[in-house]
Amino acid sequence: MEAIQVSHPKICKPHPDENSLVFGKAFTDHMFLMDYAPAEGWHVPRIVPYGPLALEPSCMVFHYAQEVFEGLKAYRAPDGSIRLFRPMDNARRLRDSCRRLSIPEIPEADFLAAVQALVHADWEWVPHTFGTSLYLRPFIIATDCSLGVHASKTYLFVIIACPVGAYYPGGLSPVSIYVESEDVRAVRGGTGFAKCGGNYAASIRAGERAAQRGYSQVLWLDGVHRKYIEEVGAMNIMFLLDGKVVTPKLTGTVLPGITRRTCLDLLTDWGIPVEERLLPAQELFEAASQGRLQEAWGTGTAAVISPIGLLEWQDYKVTLCGGQVGPLTQKLYDSLAGILWGTLPDPHGWILPVAD
Repeated sequence: MEAIQVSHPKICKPHPDENSLVFGKAFTDHMFLMDYAPAEGWHVPRIVPYGPLALEPSCMVFHYAQEVFEGLKAYRAPDGSIRLFRPMDNARRLRDSCRRLSIPEIPEADFLAAVQALVHADWEWVPHTFGTSLYLRPFIIATDCSLGVHASKTYLFVIIACPVGAYYPGGLSPVSIYVESEDVRAVRGGTGFAKCGGNYAASIRAGERAAQRGYSQVLWLDGVHRKYIEEVGAMNIMFLLDGKVVTPKLTGTVLPGITRRTCLDLLTDWGIPVEERLLPAQELFEAASQGRLQEAWGTGTAAVISPIGLLEWQDYKVTLCGGQVGPLTQKLYDSLAGILWGTLPDPHGWILPVAD
């Protein structure tokens, strides 16, 4: 990649109060941009003041949704240093998403250099309080001004950033989950494994129905048989079932979460049996009614670990751990949070420091 050119805003924004950060509302002073054209490839990498993008109404991304994105965070350790968590995994997942959406791939080294450069430019925007972080949103959009269902020839790679508060400012708190039986999120051969906006747009209606029933998230079933557990609206999911941790197998319809993979590694370290397999909802809820389902939790970049206290599907309504956080769920959160924010060692080498 060419050298990244950096330009700064004439006037910097005031930083929001770290005690009242809201996800996705306040954005930093800078953003990263890079263009793609067939003759030049990815070119003109630059960091510029955060601001609007100039796009024509005929821009293909608006009409055919050819776009992909990622989500990762920068964390500030107690000594003031800043760290990224497994960013190369985000680079590889973005590459896989690009392949599925027929978008030119970003070289992994270029992705990493761009993320580090933006974090360095907005160094002071990374909050200091434990549990807070700087959320980074890389995305690629098709920019040809043309109507017609085919791959664009030109693209724009953008990274924006926003400081975010602790997901659970008062400590871990269980969420309620409603199993969706009408809409589906993905089918094999589709885009379920990719991180693209269409997957999330298709989930909004079910999420609204769940919210009307008083639930926090939707749990999806597979799109063919409507019987196998897949993932939650914004998270992967795991269950402590008969002393084993069971999580849906990656069959092309489930997002390969980086936090998911990390939890599986930690559980293996601790000697806890793990199964990645097809899990019928009927089996899960029958086990719950028999007292064999001990805990359940979601995994993802936003919440890290999200305890599940209530599950509903058809005629089943199950409360887990008396509505409290289970011990294994708590251990996973404490261990992973300690690694992320630098209060525990990183035995796997997952952390990448960002140079000051």
